[in-house]
Amino acid sequence: MSDPHGHPDTDGPDSDAALRADIRRISALLGQTLARQEGRPLLDLVEEVRALVRQDANAAADRLAAMDVTTGTKLARAFSTYFQLANITEQVHRSRYLRRRRAQDGGWLDQAAKRIAEHGVPADEIAAAARRLAVRPVFTAHPTEASRRSILSKLRQVADELDNEASAQVLFGASDTTASTRRFAELIDLLWQTDELRLDRPDPTDEARNAVYYLRDLYADAAPQVLTDLAETLRNLGVETAPTARPLTFGTWIGGDRDGNPFVTPAVTRDVLMIQHEHGIQATEKAMDRLIDELSVSRRLRGVSLDLSASIAKDLDNLPEVAPRFRKTNAEEPYRLKVRAIKAKLANTRERLRRNTPHVSGRDYLGNDELIGDLELMRASLARNSGQLTAVGVVASAIRTLSAFGLQLATLDVREHAEKHHEVLQQMYTQVGEVDDYAALDRPDRTKLLAAELAGRRPLSSADTPLTDSARKTFDVFNTIREVQERFGADVIETYIISMTLGVDDVLAAAVLAREAGLVDIHTGRARVNIVPLLETPAELAAGGELLDEMLSLPAYREIVRARGDVQEVMLGYSDSNKEGGITTSQWGIHKAQRSLRDVAARHGVRLRLFHGRGGTVGRGGGPTHEAILAQPYGTLDGAIKVTEQGEVISDKYTLPALARENLELTVAAVLQATLLHTTPSVDAERLAQWDATMDAASDAAFAAYRSLVEDPDLAAYFWASTPTELLGQLNIGSRPSKRPNTDAGLGGLRAIPWVFGWTQTRQIVPGWYGVGTGLKAAREAGHGESIKQMHADWQFFKTFLSNVEMMLNKTDLDIARRYVETLVPEHLQPIFEKIKQEYELTVREVLAITGSGGLLASQPELRRTLDVRDTYLLPLHHLQVALLRQYRDLSEADRQLVTTPGARRAPSESTALERALLTSVNGIAAGMRNTG
Repeated sequence: MSDPHGHPDTDGPDSDAALRADIRRISALLGQTLARQEGRPLLDLVEEVRALVRQDANAAADRLAAMDVTTGTKLARAFSTYFQLANITEQVHRSRYLRRRRAQDGGWLDQAAKRIAEHGVPADEIAAAARRLAVRPVFTAHPTEASRRSILSKLRQVADELDNEASAQVLFGASDTTASTRRFAELIDLLWQTDELRLDRPDPTDEARNAVYYLRDLYADAAPQVLTDLAETLRNLGVETAPTARPLTFGTWIGGDRDGNPFVTPAVTRDVLMIQHEHGIQATEKAMDRLIDELSVSRRLRGVSLDLSASIAKDLDNLPEVAPRFRKTNAEEPYRLKVRAIKAKLANTRERLRRNTPHVSGRDYLGNDELIGDLELMRASLARNSGQLTAVGVVASAIRTLSAFGLQLATLDVREHAEKHHEVLQQMYTQVGEVDDYAALDRPDRTKLLAAELAGRRPLSSADTPLTDSARKTFDVFNTIREVQERFGADVIETYIISMTLGVDDVLAAAVLAREAGLVDIHTGRARVNIVPLLETPAELAAGGELLDEMLSLPAYREIVRARGDVQEVMLGYSDSNKEGGITTSQWGIHKAQRSLRDVAARHGVRLRLFHGRGGTVGRGGGPTHEAILAQPYGTLDGAIKVTEQGEVISDKYTLPALARENLELTVAAVLQATLLHTTPSVDAERLAQWDATMDAASDAAFAAYRSLVEDPDLAAYFWASTPTELLGQLNIGSRPSKRPNTDAGLGGLRAIPWVFGWTQTRQIVPGWYGVGTGLKAAREAGHGESIKQMHADWQFFKTFLSNVEMMLNKTDLDIARRYVETLVPEHLQPIFEKIKQEYELTVREVLAITGSGGLLASQPELRRTLDVRDTYLLPLHHLQVALLRQYRDLSEADRQLVTTPGARRAPSESTALERALLTSVNGIAAGMRNTG
């Protein structure tokens, strides 16, 4: 295949020529694979279609429409494979650039430290902020990763081979390109022979194994580096931090997110935690093996502390399984002998968890405290006996890493829909006979009832309280949390999230059920989980401060918060607020909600921890993480933050070690910087009030424009006709259904992911920009023009917002979208496209008027070129997808039912082939766009 000479969509890459050379080489090898595996005609067809698309789009569309399905599938696979290889090559070059930049200029932490030092922040303030630092990326199972693990694994091998070749060039001045070329060819052949489509939908345990793949890599490489760099950065600022501190930890929703996923049961939660612990123990054992290699200190040459000696003696008494040969060969090597004992306890922990038997102190570990305590004994002994460098070196690094991951690798969050809790309580109150009709109570009455219940001492239920199957499943989750904490340790589950929180009664309902399960007792000061409201809609975001104020004003609930260290977590939903209100109203509503929540928490003497439910795309809250963190309102970041990571974002950020380190470090650095430097307003109150008024005006107008689109009675039919969204479920990319239960074919029950997926596949990308132009125009015409200019120059929030919108405008291609519309959409629905086109043109004009640029992304020419080049390879896939969708929808209704109905007999071969071809085109466009939804 010909060279596209693309460029990474990041700033400051390494030389364009080197990247182009590598992509040209990989493309040529892919061409050889196509010819070798399928015959020269396929390669010739690829080149013919690429040239035809550039010369005559209509002729290309006609050519692809006439193509047989088998050939079309191979063509789609060829372009999809190209994008996969181009993406990984760009990531490799980005990694090389990052390593060079770090060597020359330092990393993100160095930059943050420089700014902190320039501001003269006292060491005691830095130390206090360091103690509060708690950054947690949370891996979710939301289905947006189209690539199978088998494909990603092959691509990682391509990346490793590229790096090995470059390293040999640096070390020896040359590399064996013949051998590496042969290896590349082999990998690309294997890639071509690997089915990119999943045969079956993954279950939550499959998703857990996928997350573990990344977590173990992070444990072994990127996280220890970032934690060590952070400790060194703080040391240079005059602050020593304990290795047991937890400035960086990891979370997961996989196996705990029950909202709309019937496959996440209490049994699945237990199974997922077992999988995490199996791999977490293995990762810890490898870390202990590294310590055994390192810690060859002999007691004949250096002393050892009495408490460590006593600990070793006790371990050897308690652990007969420590082999005699180790007792003998390590007899004079106390640190190695201690680590041997730790490994024996880890093995016993694995067996205890497998058998589900009680913890025996001294023989196995429950949670992480005893294990960290053992390592701390070693560190203290080394520090007191001429081993200070080792104590602050490899041993401290092991303690920091274990503190970050624990034996569980990631802390599991549990999430459930608010109405599920009320369903359980209605049945419980029916049994005690105190409330005639719980379901009929309004929110104030329910709040009063539940607040009194939480403050009381009586049990509302018993072991034999009859519940429906649905209610029992919900309540059993609370019992499961208690059971797994007792089995695995308190850290395995810390948070219970309530989806669609609309009132305080929704929060209290979960708290009462937690009390019934023994997780909460305000009279003894016990609260084993955080109760977390999730604010997902524009209305709930606007009322977030009032909600928090009412929650914290209830004495019984305030006791729960006190028992959790006076920390209240609140989750902000980017995806659903965007789907309901549009990007302007969503982003502005979340920004204002953070201010309100900050002020309320401060009045109640509570620390606020915000959990940002960001998706991968801008339409779902995505965008550059560093800029997004620094764009938060002042004072909202007080060291602690949680951010979701999902779908293809995980593989993009964490597949390569250098990129993983970069992304972890920039997040930690931004939070540290914001915690210390962004504590007061950056502008005076009068100017901020002007900016707020400007954004209010823009948001109001943008919201009206967006709602006029989504409330159009024809939009649902237009959306389903113009996009391939009906195919998303067949991609088998996640266990959770794409639609909420009991919803029709409209848009109300459609989740945010397929909503963004459909618009993205067809290059309309409505969630990323629609309404912005109308909003900016309205604000400008209302007299806010000068304010808008100031906002773009001086307000990080607005600059970040506008930059993300500009990116989405550039990725939008309404010429391509028109092909979908004219071919697939009935004529009476096509005026909706004209409405979208008008808003797009208006938004481009308004954005360019603010930026002063001659075109979109004019300030980022390399990025613009990358996207333009990608389009030349995306165009054939789009044209092919349109033709295949037309054929697919021309099938009889009966045949399409056979294709889409789970468990039905297979459709005729024509239908099956069409389905496969379409799904292949979906994967290819997702790879070319660098996201699905």
